[in-house]
Amino acid sequence: MARIAVVYFSQTGMTNQLAKAVISGINDNKNVSVLEYQIVGKDIKEGRFVNPTLFDALQTCDAIIMGSPTYMGSVSAQFKAFADATSELWSKQQWADKVAAGFTSGSGLNGDQSTTLQYLITLACQHGMYWVGLDAAHGFKDHGVNRLGCQLGVVAQADGTVANEMDIASARYLGGRVSKLVMRLSK
Repeated sequence: MARIAVVYFSQTGMTNQLAKAVISGINDNKNVSVLEYQIVGKDIKEGRFVNPTLFDALQTCDAIIMGSPTYMGSVSAQFKAFADATSELWSKQQWADKVAAGFTSGSGLNGDQSTTLQYLITLACQHGMYWVGLDAAHGFKDHGVNRLGCQLGVVAQADGTVANEMDIASARYLGGRVSKLVMRLSK
């Protein structure tokens, strides 16, 4: 059975809603299990993310889907602490050949969310991972997803505390897309 991790930070609950939708899309495939991990403050000690149990569990995953709200044009400090702690894995390329994808949310329609996804892509590429974006252009052979038109991953615009239905659908779509690819690669 394939295994996909969804690792994310959520302050207001918006990114959490996206994570749950990604997981829902993954769970449509009965041959895939999910490891969900929400980054919390207690894992960060003196500015450094410390959770060796999580890193051991991530080693067993075929894919890691990462999520963070966009703060000041990048990932949150909490997610960055997690990313920085992966440097020990990077030096041995322990995540090489895993599949990666990402999602983010921000308060503006164009709040530089794509730079957050670009950061996640760079992180994945440094680890030797294969990045999966969206293959659905909004308005062209429309699947009812990707309303903000970002192909790099899921971008959501937060308007209050409830995620837009199309952004949730995009996150679910991404989870399903990664799940299908992982199964195809495991054959």
